[in-house]
Amino acid sequence: MGARNGAASNGKRVHFPPEKPLVTDGGRVIAPLTIAYETYGALNEAKNNAILLCHALTGDQYAAGVHPVTGKPGWWDVLVGPGRPFDTNRFFIISTNVVGGCMGTTGPASINLATARPFGLDFPVVTIRDMVRAQAMLIDHLGIETLFCVAGGSMGGMQVLQWAASYPERVFAAMPIATAPRHSSQNIAFHEVGRQAVMADPDWRAGRYLEAGVRPEKGLAVARMAAHITYLSEQALQRKFGRKLQDRAAPTFSFDADFQIESYLRYQGLAFVERFDANSYLFVTRACDYFDLAADYGGSLALAFKGSKTRFCVISFTSDWLYPTSDSRAIVHALNAGGASVSFVEIESDKGHDAFLLYEPDFFATTRGFLEAAANARGIARAAGL
Repeated sequence: MGARNGAASNGKRVHFPPEKPLVTDGGRVIAPLTIAYETYGALNEAKNNAILLCHALTGDQYAAGVHPVTGKPGWWDVLVGPGRPFDTNRFFIISTNVVGGCMGTTGPASINLATARPFGLDFPVVTIRDMVRAQAMLIDHLGIETLFCVAGGSMGGMQVLQWAASYPERVFAAMPIATAPRHSSQNIAFHEVGRQAVMADPDWRAGRYLEAGVRPEKGLAVARMAAHITYLSEQALQRKFGRKLQDRAAPTFSFDADFQIESYLRYQGLAFVERFDANSYLFVTRACDYFDLAADYGGSLALAFKGSKTRFCVISFTSDWLYPTSDSRAIVHALNAGGASVSFVEIESDKGHDAFLLYEPDFFATTRGFLEAAANARGIARAAGL
């Protein structure tokens, strides 16, 4: 595919030159800008079958297939592929790494051309709307006028809502999943604990650890451990771990990982630091904290969606206490007040917030049914022979 809008392609990365900057909500400029992305399936001749998948807080562009860093399946591999709800025989799936991330899109680990060293904390603080603006630049570059669907959970769901508010004419269908129209005080608090854990690590070096050849692994691991607890439910933790001991018959009366849950959290923390940049963690959590869609419309969430022609499917999970069903209901009420077309499903699950990343039959059926009905309404043909 040839370059458009002055951008150059390099594999699954698009490099926008300085004359095509991203201007942030904070008034800063990111230029040049690189956006890393992956695609699955094929864009049809009418260019009306493109689905943008928006990743959650610590996700990336590798939604399906094998992740090149971890060697594990992509974060939505269970949903994306031939015959799966996001059917690559019928749809063209696009998944990007957000601005401020660390898997190829410009972020704090990128080189600041003005100083010839990594940005670190000199990188502009970005918002969810900045992330969406960058995605829109990519969609323009790909020559796609209207997205068939934008879908994502958690922070990805925030991006979905921002897409629907900022570019209603470019989104035929939207699926905000396990998300909220604004970040709660409790969630800001959890993020602040994580950021302080990172910044308290001596190897953080005021954000200049890359130049020093070190990484604040301990602080970032603790941040991940604390956050991971919020992704689970008490029922799931009790079912999986309870008070079972880890490889021992009795307590050691020490501060070793006596309990299985302790060992599990330590593993999660250690695995995370191998694939994620500490400064990126600061920036993406801050972007979530600043998200308050209604505030951009005089405090009225309904005004964000007034007159929207987009079809919405809002999904929540019963055991998600990070973004509880009440948050999704607030979105649904605003969509109804704004006159939008919306369906709402609360999925019974004891898997907590992470349920949207896991195999949940009712969630799969809901996603498949919504996309099928929307695709038929838009006239997106099935692949030959299916």
